[in-house]
Amino acid sequence: MYPKEYRYTKKHEWILVDGDTGLVGITDHAQEQLGDVVYVELPKIGAKLQAMQSFGTIESVKAVSDLYSPMSGEVTEINDALVDAPETLNKSPHTEGWLVRLKLSDKSESEKLLSADEYQQFLASESES
Repeated sequence: MYPKEYRYTKKHEWILVDGDTGLVGITDHAQEQLGDVVYVELPKIGAKLQAMQSFGTIESVKAVSDLYSPMSGEVTEINDALVDAPETLNKSPHTEGWLVRLKLSDKSESEKLLSADEYQQFLASESES
C-alpha cells in the first residue's frame, strides 16, 4: 500500500528522493484521517524549508492541519492543480496529490525518516494505543 521507494514521517508526510530533489506529499493514512479535503495552502516557490517545519495547511470538512516538510530544501515547484482540485489528495495521495518539489539541502536527512515497512509498523502501534 505504501510505496517502498518513499520515506515517511510520523506526522504522515512522505518524500520521494530523486538525486538532489524530493517530491513531498501526505500519506493515504493522513487523507483517510482528514476526510474530504477542501483546501490546501502551499508555500511560494523559492521558500526555504527546514526538516519537520510546517510549510502550509490542509483543510478538510473535519479539521485544519499543518503540513510538515520531511527534509530541508528550497521549494522549486508546487502542485497548482490542488488549488482547483484539492480532492485529488483524497483520490491519489501518493501520486497526483503531491504537494511540493524541493531542491534538497541535506540528502542525509532521509536516513532519519521511516521506510514503508517502518511507517506501517508505526501506524499499527498507533492504532493499538
